[in-house]
Amino acid sequence: MNRYNIIVNRLTICVIICCFIFFGANISIAQQVIKDYTIYNGVAKLKGEELLVIRKMQKNGQLVYLAVNPQTLSTALLSASTVTFKPMNWQAAKIYFQQTAYFKACTAAARQALALQDAGVTHGFPKDKGITLTIDLCPSHKPLDRIIFTYLIKEFAKIEQPVPVALSITGRWMLTHTDDLNWLKELVAKREIEITWINHSFNHHVSPKAPLKTNFLLEPGTDMNFEILGTELAMLQHDLIPSVFFRFPGLVSDQQVVDKVLAYGIIPIGSDAWLAKGQKPGSGSIVLIHGNGNEPVGVADFIKLLKSKTAEVTSKQWLMYDLTESLEDEFGNDKS
Repeated sequence: MNRYNIIVNRLTICVIICCFIFFGANISIAQQVIKDYTIYNGVAKLKGEELLVIRKMQKNGQLVYLAVNPQTLSTALLSASTVTFKPMNWQAAKIYFQQTAYFKACTAAARQALALQDAGVTHGFPKDKGITLTIDLCPSHKPLDRIIFTYLIKEFAKIEQPVPVALSITGRWMLTHTDDLNWLKELVAKREIEITWINHSFNHHVSPKAPLKTNFLLEPGTDMNFEILGTELAMLQHDLIPSVFFRFPGLVSDQQVVDKVLAYGIIPIGSDAWLAKGQKPGSGSIVLIHGNGNEPVGVADFIKLLKSKTAEVTSKQWLMYDLTESLEDEFGNDKS
């Protein structure tokens, strides 16, 4: 990384932190001091487990790694003082962990890169009937559709707690929805839901007139470093741990931008059941709805779907699947 990029990245981090304070982030968030957030690779050993480090940062004056368990695809923040660390470049890491679910999922996502829409992993591997729910939180002036979460909790209260959901979140949504985000965090703290936080880009730029090939992240001049790392940093400012998953705005991408995303060590997640577009979910579907107030049809369709499955939910024949566990099952070591 050259000197110019380093300066730009440092300015970007300062801008993000100032924005959170300006837009009313609470004191605990404002006190989080994260510096020098960057891509970094290596193997960290913790309690006999080998984890792949994908980022490093200075958090409140301490060196901290963001690492992924390549077998389970779960992520964690690790204090450098608590692990044994060995630097390893990305190509070497791919060879070292090539038989793990994480790199198998990366390979599968890369194979799906040719389509202009819906690249990446679009289907999980459930043990029984059920779906993986992903809720997109694109920039919006409207409040969170809280009914999605309250209805989920009500339907699954006696069957599955916490209820797993995956939220594709943008940096700009976080800037203006502090109360909604804190409400979600309270549901997690009460173990009513469990959230996998998906990176959905920072700005989610979209033009109503531009063709898909020059729209969303394909817009000329898009700063992918800011769109990806800026969003992860925003999550960390809110005490959220970024997952290794990324959802393209509008589900729009091309081979080049998919390759760029994979180079950051994150896996594109598509959907084979965008409800507002009339796509019907099947067993193992990765369902997409928008919870940002802008897609009432999708929310209504999801509530209707849940109502139609009440008997199956009660008998545990139709469940909500955790995205991380679903992909671990799909790409685990017992799979080719």
